[in-house]
Amino acid sequence: MTEQFIVEVAGEQHLHFAELICAEMESSAKARGTGIAKRSPDYIKQKMLEGKAVVAFTKQGEWGGFCYIESWSHDKYVANSGLIVSPNFRKSGLAKMIKQRIFNLSRTKYPDAKIFGLTTGLAVMKINSNLGYEPVTYSELTQDDEFWKGCQSCVNFDILMSKERKNCLCTAMLYDPLDKKPVNNSTNSNGRFLGKNSKIVERLMQIKQVAFLGKNKLSMIFGLLNKI
Repeated sequence: MTEQFIVEVAGEQHLHFAELICAEMESSAKARGTGIAKRSPDYIKQKMLEGKAVVAFTKQGEWGGFCYIESWSHDKYVANSGLIVSPNFRKSGLAKMIKQRIFNLSRTKYPDAKIFGLTTGLAVMKINSNLGYEPVTYSELTQDDEFWKGCQSCVNFDILMSKERKNCLCTAMLYDPLDKKPVNNSTNSNGRFLGKNSKIVERLMQIKQVAFLGKNKLSMIFGLLNKI
């Protein structure tokens, strides 16, 4: 099914997608109950014109997905932000294509930067793992205040601040080019863990959410552990 898509670096010819992209970002965040940093159409257009975004569409011209690059701490850190796929094309493999393309673009533009992301989605965690990302603590991410301001539009922002930006419902993942470890899905420990034991990861993510938000936390946590 992925053969029907074109995934390329965005440019002036894609500016007409900006309004649609922003609307879908907001709709998706509300549906999940978590936040993608809210961006304006002008901001999305700026990323396109700077060559710091990837857009996907069908060969017939229908918009399919989007992701953009942000850099922090004097380009020492890079985030692939705002990943969004049209509801018409979810579970088609398009998200993986977009993530691979934006990752390659990030490595080209910022070859020495650490690439990081925050996510609550198991599917994104699996894609990131296959690209060479590893789960890390929040202390290993950029401490640039401007980055964390982007979380203000998320419904969990109060949790983040109450934890002094050291933890939240999102899982932090990081690709460090200095490690220079080749990614081999058959031997990479993270890839094996996320790939063959995705149900365990999903349970652990549920446990994390319960620890922050649930009532009767201990009993729920033990109940979840018993199902692993």
